[in-house]
Amino acid sequence: MTWFSDPDAVARYAEGPVRLVPGFDSLQRMTTLLLRESVPPAGKVLVLGAGGGLELKRFADNEPGWRFVGVDPSAEMLKLAQATLGPLAERVELHEGYIDTAPDGPFDGATCLLTLHFIPAEERLRTLKEIWRRLLPGAPLVVAHHSFPQSPNEKARWLKRYAAYAVDSGVPASDAERAITAISAQLPVLAPEADEALLKAAGFEDVELFYAGFSFKGWVAYKPA
Repeated sequence: MTWFSDPDAVARYAEGPVRLVPGFDSLQRMTTLLLRESVPPAGKVLVLGAGGGLELKRFADNEPGWRFVGVDPSAEMLKLAQATLGPLAERVELHEGYIDTAPDGPFDGATCLLTLHFIPAEERLRTLKEIWRRLLPGAPLVVAHHSFPQSPNEKARWLKRYAAYAVDSGVPASDAERAITAISAQLPVLAPEADEALLKAAGFEDVELFYAGFSFKGWVAYKPA
C-alpha cells in the first residue's frame, strides 16, 4: 500500500495501532509470552511485517538473549523500525521485501502481526508455508490481523464496530468512515474459520485463538515437532 511509503504517514505510524487495535499493548505482551513458552533464551525469531519496529522493540526489551530477523516491503517503515529500536538494533537484522527475502533460518519462532490481512488468500497460504519451512520443529507462529465474518450484514456490523472504537479513541468520525470503506473495498479479509483453515493447510497444528478485539483476531500455531 502506498501509505507505507509516505514519509509523513510513516512518521505517524506509532499512533495508529494504539488507537485502532483494541488491546494493542496487551496483544504484544501476550505474543511475547506465547513465544517465551517455546523459544529458548538465546533463540532467533522471524518477524514478518516488521516495519515500524513496535513488536521488535517489545520482544527485544523483554528477552535480552533473543536475536531477530525483521522483514517488511517498505523501506520507509524499516527506517522507522531502526529508529524505534535504537541500541536494540544491534540484535536485529532487517530485510526489505516479502517472505522470500527472509533467510532460511531455521528460526525458533515467528510472528506476523497486523500484516496478513493485506495478502490475498492464495498468496497468504504460500506465505504461511514459507514461514513454516523456515521454522524448527515445534516452533510457534503467532499471527493477528483483521478477521471477521464475510456475509454482507456481519461484515458491515464488524466494520462499524471497528469505526466506533476508532472514534472512541479520538479518530475523527470522517476518517473512521473512510477507513472502513477502504478496508471493505481493498483488504482481502477472511472469516476466522478460513484463517484457521489456511494455517492448518500450511502445515501448522494445535491452532489456538488467543486474542479477539472486535474486528481483529489472533492465533498461535506450531510446526509439528
